Amino acid sequence: MTTRQPPVDRAAPLRILLISPRGPLYRRRGGTWSKSLRYAPLTLTTLAALVPPELNAKITLVDEGIHDIDLDVDADLIGISLITGTAPRSYELAAHFRRRGIPVVLGGVHVTLMPDEAQQHADAIVVGYAEDTWPQLLRDFVAGRMKSRYDQGPGLSLANRPFPRRDLLGSKDFVVAHTIEATRGCIHQCDFCVVPSAWGRPLQHPVADVIADIQQMGAKRLIFLDLNLISDMDYARELFTALIPLKIQWGGLTTTIITMDDDLLALAARSGCKGLLLGFETLSSSALAETKKQFNARQDYKDVMRRLHAHGIGVQGCFVFGFDNHSGDVFAETVDFVMDANIDLPRYAILTPFPGTPLFDRLKRDGRILSEDWTLYDGQHVVYQPKGMGADELLRGAEWAWKKTYSYVSIAKRLLAARPWSGRVMLPLALAGNLGYRFYAHNLHKYYTCDWQISLTDKVLA
Repeated sequence: MTTRQPPVDRAAPLRILLISPRGPLYRRRGGTWSKSLRYAPLTLTTLAALVPPELNAKITLVDEGIHDIDLDVDADLIGISLITGTAPRSYELAAHFRRRGIPVVLGGVHVTLMPDEAQQHADAIVVGYAEDTWPQLLRDFVAGRMKSRYDQGPGLSLANRPFPRRDLLGSKDFVVAHTIEATRGCIHQCDFCVVPSAWGRPLQHPVADVIADIQQMGAKRLIFLDLNLISDMDYARELFTALIPLKIQWGGLTTTIITMDDDLLALAARSGCKGLLLGFETLSSSALAETKKQFNARQDYKDVMRRLHAHGIGVQGCFVFGFDNHSGDVFAETVDFVMDANIDLPRYAILTPFPGTPLFDRLKRDGRILSEDWTLYDGQHVVYQPKGMGADELLRGAEWAWKKTYSYVSIAKRLLAARPWSGRVMLPLALAGNLGYRFYAHNLHKYYTCDWQISLTDKVLA
């Protein structure tokens, strides 16, 4: 279906506004954390790089978590990239600009998972990755024949793509300005994760392209935003080997599987790895089986931490509360483990059944979804009925775990005991991260616990 619109005047530059809307974490300017603790996102800068040069476009990027949106802005076309938690805000912005007569395009993971819903709020939607469809949409728009839906085609390749337009977003608002992507997707099928449902098979940038991007940035410290940097072990070895001559320091996301391969772990450390985010998820083997993450059950988590610390690698360890076999004991058990294992930067989330995932489908089928208000799908609200405890107990237990973990005594004990910092520059970042999370832990009631949540849990308990 083609939307009705006249061709764009080619004599003037095409004015494109790309927006990343604020989510629940950013209900006030600056968000829960100081903006200096944020790293530079890649979505908008990647979309900007994909705009065909022949369109002579004037491109403006707005990350609403940092900067306010000018609702009176002049634009020929507006693109909004959304996740589930930002969907309502995205639809609100889309409605505003469409009332002003400006066409709006929606894309991102929530659009990919819920295209029929998103279609109701946009002139066009982009489903799946946008490397091929976004440029085609723009050419169609200029020609006056933009379709209402663009779907990712088969055989998408990430090779020879333009580097993100990082210059359009700036770096002054981010503690880590240099971020990069080597791979997309993940080989695992965790049932609470949106990745398998939304994105399908993993994709890779050629290693040579990744290295060229790092070199043209002049980066000496960066973060890989990949969802699982070691999905393909052979690719990871090639990448880590190529990073060694660059003498950079980097952090990224992997699974605990990295510690099962001594050579790969040593190679990661040699390549400059100084920090990893790992999804431990839970201490319960049955809960790991429930979520189809059994590979974690083969691991001794304390041994994982010892191996990483021995290589000078700090760890952001993520845990989820609310699996069906979790009871009220799970909070203290998890905090005790975090302290014993000396996890550098622990993070907790409440199990969230994002739409389009097997978890959401199962809970919906069982009548356990309590709300489909997407603003509450942020990892800190209880939007479903737990089995092993009440909704209020889950909410309050998670908040207790945050506060207990980020007491000053806990911060000092974990960071000093881990000691991967000798001769390295990562301790200031680890300390800043812990103090940021401490602020977050003591302000959860301001940013996440709302009247809706309290009234809902009262009804559940009644």
